[in-house]
Amino acid sequence: MMRGLSLSRRAKIALISFALIVALVFFPLRLALDLTGVGASGASARQVRGTIWWGSIGDLNLGPVSLGDVGTAVSPVQLLVGRVRLDLWRDGAAEREALRGAWTSGFNQRGIDDVTGAVPMGGAFAPLPLSVLEFDDVTIHFAGDTCAQAEGGVRARLDGSYAGLNLSQGLSGTAVCDGETVLVPLVSQTGMEKLSLRLRPDGRFSAQISVRGGRDADAAAMAVAGLRKQGSDYVLTVEGQM
Repeated sequence: MMRGLSLSRRAKIALISFALIVALVFFPLRLALDLTGVGASGASARQVRGTIWWGSIGDLNLGPVSLGDVGTAVSPVQLLVGRVRLDLWRDGAAEREALRGAWTSGFNQRGIDDVTGAVPMGGAFAPLPLSVLEFDDVTIHFAGDTCAQAEGGVRARLDGSYAGLNLSQGLSGTAVCDGETVLVPLVSQTGMEKLSLRLRPDGRFSAQISVRGGRDADAAAMAVAGLRKQGSDYVLTVEGQM
């Protein structure tokens, strides 16, 4: 009698274990995104398919920024150490269309890891015509309300000719922590134009472009673009929410 009870208990444990494994293997990606709060952070998508181990998100948007169609996979190794790492990738025929990186959360930290590729900004920084941000192995982590880590290269590209300036090569710099915020100080090839991007833990951002010693001949074009003279520089500051 006792032996039969023991076998029955083992069978129940085996069935429960099997059910848990099946549920974990086929855990829907959509439900995982809801549980991790990705939707609450301003992300939206046309379609979410697959499981947490291998899925896809169609037309992924982070506020005004569109990432297009991306593949996804949760790292099992990171789960073992108490972190959620959702790898994201976007393939493209051209190198500049490809994107690789990850969204991570755990141990009171959240952020992005190892992001490389170009992200179109849409109108996120309007009226500043910042069209594309190109990332080179960028990692940004916030711990609570403070920047805990920021590194990697960033290049900003502006649409066309801006305020009479030649910025065809864009402005480049490296992400760093600056107190509670992430600061990305970008500089043009000539060093005369600077663009400072600052991101706060709650998603608010500011972008300030300044032109050192702007020529009087370009003053009218800069005024039309929204830059105002401050001392010997022309400056425009934009704020918003990502």
